[in-house]
Amino acid sequence: MNDDQQYGPGVLKYMKEAQKLLDQKKKQVNRIKKFKFDTIAVHGLYTAEEALKQNQGAIIEPLYLSASQAYRDSDEMEAALAYLIPTWCYTRIANPTIYYLEWVLALLEGYKTGQDASCLVTASGMSAIVSAIDPFLVKQKEEEEKINFVSSVQLYGGTYQHFSVRKMQDRGIEVRWVEHQDDIEEWKTKINENTRFLYSEAPSNPQQSFCDVKALADLAHSHEIPFIIDATCATPALMRPLAYGTDIVIHSLTKSITSSGLAIGGALISRKPIVTNIKNDNPLFKENFAEYVKFLPYRDNGPAASPPNALFALNDLRTLRSKMDLVSQNSQQVAEFLAQHPRVYQVDYLGLPSFHFHPLAKKYLKLVDSDDGTGKEFNRYGHLMSFRVDGPSPNARKVFDNLKVIFRATDLGRIKSVACIPAISTHQQQGEKARQMADIPPQMIRLCVGAEDPDDIIGDLDQALRTL
Repeated sequence: MNDDQQYGPGVLKYMKEAQKLLDQKKKQVNRIKKFKFDTIAVHGLYTAEEALKQNQGAIIEPLYLSASQAYRDSDEMEAALAYLIPTWCYTRIANPTIYYLEWVLALLEGYKTGQDASCLVTASGMSAIVSAIDPFLVKQKEEEEKINFVSSVQLYGGTYQHFSVRKMQDRGIEVRWVEHQDDIEEWKTKINENTRFLYSEAPSNPQQSFCDVKALADLAHSHEIPFIIDATCATPALMRPLAYGTDIVIHSLTKSITSSGLAIGGALISRKPIVTNIKNDNPLFKENFAEYVKFLPYRDNGPAASPPNALFALNDLRTLRSKMDLVSQNSQQVAEFLAQHPRVYQVDYLGLPSFHFHPLAKKYLKLVDSDDGTGKEFNRYGHLMSFRVDGPSPNARKVFDNLKVIFRATDLGRIKSVACIPAISTHQQQGEKARQMADIPPQMIRLCVGAEDPDDIIGDLDQALRTL
């Protein structure tokens, strides 16, 4: 809202009205921030006052299916399309239902971190990843050497495919792979003056790799570049990376956040400001990255979320903390059973003290607003794990094919338990060499434990393993 002189009196009138609304929203945000995590998850920024004034008293956020917004006159349209006043305009750009989801995700990700955050919701987790990284992958000058970014190799198969094919093969952008993401020294050796950001997925899917979040954020910032993390499997209920200096957090909303399995979506949450050495004339690029992406690249590229999907995610999000507590406890029991089974030679689960990444996970994964009796939050480790069946790879297929209760599907984060064999499904396309580098053998079965009674899941696994 600078340079008022170029606008007529009608536009200025709408700008003044908008400023009053923005001031009210700021007060509302400051009030909501004082609530506990569960209260924020349930209510977000939707108030009883808004329900009564605007939505005929509806206590649940309304679903806006209209594809576009009408304006009172040409002055309001001009102000809206110049981004001088709050607007949603067209669902490819924004939508009121999606706004409700973005607001609550920003508040939850920023909860108790001391950081202000903003959020952009996208059509899928992959579109959130692309929206987060592409703005950094632009040449700053013609003579610039080949640009690169550094990433852990332990990634969801679709992310690995995007980085290795769409970025390296199609665009000639170098991806420098880190094989041991808990080794900060390995990260250091990969960075040079043309590195644009560091990227991690933690906990990783499917092998449960983990990193020292704060150390990586500090390392990135020492080179004036951002640290980006995909924290899908943790969710804000177990880890909020902004507290440790992370600049951008990615979520596939399709997974644990929308545990019903009724919708897909993604989210990009950025701290204010991010660290970056990229020169960009738009001040939002650094000061409010998620908003910058929404107003410009996202608007132009069009990876818009569906309003019904946003509402499904919003409703599942309300009970996120209690669900992650439950499924984490269930997973712990299942992992402990598998760890002592004679036909299983390795269990990858962060809650097992014997697992290599357990100490790092214990440092970072804690159930928000829990109390161990001394005022400290206690650990929960999520509901994704993998186990490796003894013997040749056909043994894993036999166990997998004999599951009766657990669904065979490439999905995860569901309220129902789901399993897959990553080597032939989610990570098939990345090839044998890359799977070996990422530690994904054909004997691995990925299991995401749901909210069933854990004894029934253990019984199903036991009968399947006894077929060997």
